[in-house]
Amino acid sequence: MIRLFHDTNFEYVESEDSLIIFNDCISTLKSIKDKSVDLIFADPPYNLGKDFGNESDSWENKNEYLNWCYSWIDECFRVLKDNCPFYLRYSTQNMPYISIYIQDKYHIINDIVWAYDSSGVQSKKKYGSLYEPILMAAKSDKTKYTFNHEDILVEAKTGAKRGLIDYRKNPPQPYNTQKVPGNVWEFPRVRYKMDEYENHPSQKPEALLERIIKASSNLGDVVLDPFGGSFSTGAVAVRLGRKIISMDINKEYFKIGIRRTGIATKYEGEILQKDKSRKTKNTSKKDHQQNQDGQMSLLIE
Repeated sequence: MIRLFHDTNFEYVESEDSLIIFNDCISTLKSIKDKSVDLIFADPPYNLGKDFGNESDSWENKNEYLNWCYSWIDECFRVLKDNCPFYLRYSTQNMPYISIYIQDKYHIINDIVWAYDSSGVQSKKKYGSLYEPILMAAKSDKTKYTFNHEDILVEAKTGAKRGLIDYRKNPPQPYNTQKVPGNVWEFPRVRYKMDEYENHPSQKPEALLERIIKASSNLGDVVLDPFGGSFSTGAVAVRLGRKIISMDINKEYFKIGIRRTGIATKYEGEILQKDKSRKTKNTSKKDHQQNQDGQMSLLIE
């Protein structure tokens, strides 16, 4: 896969199926040749102050942040083959700006809503946020993109559970028991102590990425994730017989990518093991109450 690059002035490790890069996204994207990759999934910093181990999610000037986004989005479309899709996950706060930019220059195929439940305390001053937006885009409205609908069928509850007959057909037939998913997806978020959990504040579930990769790529295709993070995209792509190019500017996440894509179990003599500690500093109600009780005990003593 290194042949897809003009130059490699960055640290990387690779195998037959994986290329994991320690570098920032824009300079790395600029080194990739035009029309080289078959599918892109991007989940960038949201400018919401999340702790990625650096200050990559904290921009003082919103316009500078958005211009940075537009820069790497343009680079992604440049390296994407003409008849291939681009999935972009963004925060609800910034998605309107990104959506308008892509609609003006390219083409939006779908607005997808990833919905999930939450056992945590929601806002008492407004409705809680229980979804995240994903754009499915292409270079133009004439793009004949890959969509393997038969690989992502889900249960059609009306037909499967109620056994209804569709009398619009001649002769009448039972409703289908399977269907292509709509644009509202329900996948649980990755929680602490789940098997797939990594020490990362914004990990996406493998099931969500599996649907995207199955639907929009084929065996042997090259998938690009310009913000590796927990490297779930890479892990799923390799498991499904695709190739992955992914990068991150955090050395700890870079090492997660080496491990999760199966390139190596060691890096510079360090054994690569999953960090099972909890990234978020938020505590549950139970933990909070226990902390308060402990503090009270110290005061009494």
